[in-house]
Amino acid sequence: MTDKTPDSLEDLTPLAVTVLEELIARKKMVATAESCTGGLICGTLTEISGSSAAVDRGFVTYSNEAKSELLGVSPDLIKKVGAVSKDVAIAMAEGALARSHADIAVSVTGIAGPGGGSAEKPVGTVHVAVAVRDRPTAHLHCWFADRGRKSIRLETIRTALTSILNALD
Repeated sequence: MTDKTPDSLEDLTPLAVTVLEELIARKKMVATAESCTGGLICGTLTEISGSSAAVDRGFVTYSNEAKSELLGVSPDLIKKVGAVSKDVAIAMAEGALARSHADIAVSVTGIAGPGGGSAEKPVGTVHVAVAVRDRPTAHLHCWFADRGRKSIRLETIRTALTSILNALD
């Protein structure tokens, strides 16, 4: 995998294969909790034959209500810090882990654009969190270049897949 921005989901297939191979080798299952990627992380993994051995489920929680109803993210937390925040990303990952049979959960929440950004949270702001049973939840705050919605979403998927790999080490 190079540092070149992926142009398509297919560009991420080799990384997804590696993630699945590592999960399967360790007999681990993953769950995803996705906002700005709308299920594409789980979709990238499940595009690969045999993924059912490592993918437990995916939560698409695009709305704030879905984050609360499906993952247990406090509406008060969302009001206080905003849906695109470290705290909400962590709550999403921990909620996905608690509401699944997975050993590891990755969450993403961000602003893919073209609108929706602000001075504080510009387009390209993304938070990624990875929760692993019996370990502290990890968090990444990313600022992806605003090269368009597709680019930001692909970079987010790559970062999430890489974060799963890093959590397995």
